[in-house]
Amino acid sequence: MKPAYEHVEFGEDCSVRVYHRRLPRIPFEWHHHPEYELTLTMNSHGKRYIGDSVENYEAEDLVLVPPDLPHTWASNRSIEPSAPQVAIVIWFDGDWARRMADCCREYEPLRKLLRRAASGLAFDPASGEWMRGRCDALLSSVPRERLSVALDILCTLADAPGQPLASPSAFNEASTGPSGHEPEQINRVLSLIDARFAEPLRLPDLCAAASLSERTLTRYFVQHIGESVGRYITRVRIGHACRMLADTSLPVAVVAARSGFANVANFNRQFKAARQITPVEFRRAYAAADPLVQQDAEPSLTERSPSLQRARRSSGKVSL
Repeated sequence: MKPAYEHVEFGEDCSVRVYHRRLPRIPFEWHHHPEYELTLTMNSHGKRYIGDSVENYEAEDLVLVPPDLPHTWASNRSIEPSAPQVAIVIWFDGDWARRMADCCREYEPLRKLLRRAASGLAFDPASGEWMRGRCDALLSSVPRERLSVALDILCTLADAPGQPLASPSAFNEASTGPSGHEPEQINRVLSLIDARFAEPLRLPDLCAAASLSERTLTRYFVQHIGESVGRYITRVRIGHACRMLADTSLPVAVVAARSGFANVANFNRQFKAARQITPVEFRRAYAAADPLVQQDAEPSLTERSPSLQRARRSSGKVSL
């Protein structure tokens, strides 16, 4: 599936865009854009697709998606049938957020938030409930008030519990790796891993590429990437496997070998540990989600931006 490009209009004299969706259902709209997106979904349950992550979601689902990572939610029914499904979306530019952190120390948490969200970040239910309580202020008609609330939300979420979603460089569609502000030594290692992920990778070789000791490289990875070297390599391999499972009909054994796994049994075990489903189930999930094979799909139902306006009928929404 090739994701549609969405052009996000911020409006005149606005630093962030706030979008309020009210829908009878949420259609599958596989898309990407260069902005960060924080989405709170309410009175809805279904499947959430973030890069190569496919998970069920429930009420008060709060997720931060990094730039250009393909994503969508899909739900055919509300939790409370008599009420619409609701999504509150905040779009913002990453460079703008970093400049805010540079010039105002009060906004330094923004830098941490962007680093944590490099592969997409699903926050815990308590964070979703907390943000729900801020929605009235966030939907103010006054741009300055919206900005103030949005900044407070983003800074607060910097330390909120959350779970990474997609694999690094999921589908090669997004820059889901580091933010570009890591030490040069780490960036050299990341480039080496991305180029040679299908080969056996030994820690001494990575240390040599970075001119660092094993202890220092391990510490840098935890500090700047948020996980160990081995776990990062596994996520890179799983991400490339997900891409092949979604985009090709190659046998699972071939996908495993080309992704750097020595045997199919180990691949199946590692894949299920990372994605909670088997490779075969993952392939079926993406095939079933493809709007080209959903005969009743209305992928343009929401008119969420001019670049996705192919609607056959309008829906209730407020865009600020």
